Amino acid sequence: MSDMTLAMIAKNISKTYGHGSSKVDVLHGINLEVQAGEKVAIIGASGSGKSTLLHLLGGLDHATSGEVILAGQSLARLSEAQLNQVRNQHLGFIYQFHHLLAEFSAIDNVAMPLRIRGMAAKAARELAKDMLAKVGLGHRVDHRPAALSGGERQRVAVARALVTKPSCVLADEPTGNLDAQTADTVFDLMLDLAKNQGTAFVIVTHDPLRAARCDRILHLDHGVLKEA
Repeated sequence: MSDMTLAMIAKNISKTYGHGSSKVDVLHGINLEVQAGEKVAIIGASGSGKSTLLHLLGGLDHATSGEVILAGQSLARLSEAQLNQVRNQHLGFIYQFHHLLAEFSAIDNVAMPLRIRGMAAKAARELAKDMLAKVGLGHRVDHRPAALSGGERQRVAVARALVTKPSCVLADEPTGNLDAQTADTVFDLMLDLAKNQGTAFVIVTHDPLRAARCDRILHLDHGVLKEA
């Protein structure tokens, strides 16, 4: 498979915390290829290293060995400034908790990654407004997070992750803090936007029904990643 069809590659990555007798091996020799537009679910017991794996894939933490390749570049070989730039251009992040900035409106929260990229405020807000309309919040653009429901906040977080048209979105229990009906709505939205934008998703979830709706399910067990 050509690297051009791949959104992300992980080659033999391992993660160890501590030294000597206090050493804890969290991940062991993980290999993963995510195709452009593919939706990959990662399941596993609590404490199995799922969030650690996402942090390594997103360059938020460094692997003890192995490498993650994004946009043809090995993350381990980039300076912090280069890493921030690659993340901003090619990755989106969605967490269980929305992590919106309380003092900013929905539109300004969504525009933030574009502003960090250097886009002019007016253009960034136009793109943010369009993305909020796509997630069904065109009528809530000026509301701050405190004035939004839990589901609406998470939809703003989805819009923020996708507004830059990243090649891959890393989602850590993105619906885990929502009631079942709202979670279904947000998950449907993520899958629809992934299909329409060609964005790949790597989704950590404890929910087997939502995992089953992805293209592929991988199981993380005692630091080893395998097909479920």
